[in-house]
Amino acid sequence: MKPSTISLVLFLISSFSPLFAASNNGDTRIKLEENKQPHVKRSDFPPGFLFGAATSAYQIEGAYLEDAKSLSNWDAFCHSTGCSVDGENGDIADDHYHMFLEDIDAMHSLGLDSYRFSISWARILPRGRFGEVNSAGIIFYNKIIDNLILKGIKPFVTLNHNDFPQELEDKYGSWLDPEMQEDFLYLAEVCFKSFGDRVKYWVTINEPNMFVELAYELGIFPPSRCSQPFGNCLHGNSDVEPLIAMHNMLLAHGRATKLYHENFQPKQGGLIGLVVHCFMYEPLTDSELDREAAKRAFAFDVGWPLDPTIFGDYPEEMHKYLGSKLPSFSLQEKKFMKNSIDFIGINHYSALYSKDCTNSSCSAVGNSSIQGFVDKVVERDGVLIGEPTGLDYLFVVPRGMEEIVNLIKIRYNNKPMFITENGYSSPDLQEQRVSMLLNDVKRVEFHESYLASLTKSMRDGANVRGYFVWSLMDGYEWSQGYNVRFGLYYVDRQTLTRVPKLSARWYKKFLTNNSVLINQNASRNERLFGKDVI
Repeated sequence: MKPSTISLVLFLISSFSPLFAASNNGDTRIKLEENKQPHVKRSDFPPGFLFGAATSAYQIEGAYLEDAKSLSNWDAFCHSTGCSVDGENGDIADDHYHMFLEDIDAMHSLGLDSYRFSISWARILPRGRFGEVNSAGIIFYNKIIDNLILKGIKPFVTLNHNDFPQELEDKYGSWLDPEMQEDFLYLAEVCFKSFGDRVKYWVTINEPNMFVELAYELGIFPPSRCSQPFGNCLHGNSDVEPLIAMHNMLLAHGRATKLYHENFQPKQGGLIGLVVHCFMYEPLTDSELDREAAKRAFAFDVGWPLDPTIFGDYPEEMHKYLGSKLPSFSLQEKKFMKNSIDFIGINHYSALYSKDCTNSSCSAVGNSSIQGFVDKVVERDGVLIGEPTGLDYLFVVPRGMEEIVNLIKIRYNNKPMFITENGYSSPDLQEQRVSMLLNDVKRVEFHESYLASLTKSMRDGANVRGYFVWSLMDGYEWSQGYNVRFGLYYVDRQTLTRVPKLSARWYKKFLTNNSVLINQNASRNERLFGKDVI
């Protein structure tokens, strides 16, 4: 860290140290000595278990037109319609493109085993398969991979995390057309050839279930397609297009995995999987209808992308309620789709209640077939399912981690799993002070409680191989802009200086000292920051 940054950290420590006993949401003061979070240690996890942090290209890289990179779908979307409340975008983001060495030093200082990041498709292949491979993009990711390995950090690489060259949207409509499968297969081949000798963990696509819902059902993500009652877009069909886009994404995944398994894995020896956004769905009431609704919600959300990659076809519940609207796999496709993953990537943040809509009055959205005739609600008898966070659909529900892992373990025959994202967003307060952002006690409590919940499922035999904090640093949170913060590091939007939060100190202690940060026998400053300053 630069001397100026160290000075900034020391100044912040001295200037607001009396506030460190307060909660980061500013509403209540919580003394660390009174913290009742479960005691969890690194030794509670097996040898070889990967602990890491995660990011994605558009959210942190910036340099949106540098070194021959083309416009991505997110660049075009943000520049034309504005993609966040404040009109912010990822043009600069955290400038990781120029500051990656400093960021890798921070990862090393934390003691990370692994770093999960994504490839910018538009940086590697500015025109998709219609143009040349961009050597500058290859060099950039080679530098990241080589420097991670130099620091003893394993690269965990995602091929596609929401962004792709805008040209593919303009040419044929991206994921609504089977042509996108060919482009994704070409991207995968280029990456396997360029980086596969050092990358041993690959993810094909991040959260296809969340992406198609936001892009083609609600119209919040580009290409912003939807229909009533889900949203008010110029184009789209929320009942059909998400199914088509998912089908093409899954076939792209299956074909890329087949290529890897047959042509690259025998020599490179890596693993390849799919990452799925996984809410835990609990029945709103104890009625049989709501219990079935919870099962159906899981099938229409988590089972939608995972069932085809393990069993070769969509869940029975989807066939029952969607009928001919649900695309079908050919016999040949079913063959290569089945068991097309070496591991399941679980992005888990929260839980929701599920209410049956086949025999009850529900919202217009809940009454739709694309939702499986399920309403997803956040409170029962006037009580929220958990403590609110900075996003109105995410709540702190630690039991959900154990529940979702156990459910996936049972349904998918205990296929190896990684928790590829788990994180806490600080509530966005008006005139929020840096002191509050850095003193993120709530984030520490979140990760401790979720990790403790994860250990319960692992003691019951769940085959979980790693855990990644979302995220390494505050970045561009898509349509939420920069006001929603998940990072272990605070990023000053004016200077782009990275400053470790309390949670970064906790994670470092957890990873390097095999002990939790909150220790009643330690002095307060040592407890908060350790004896050194990152």
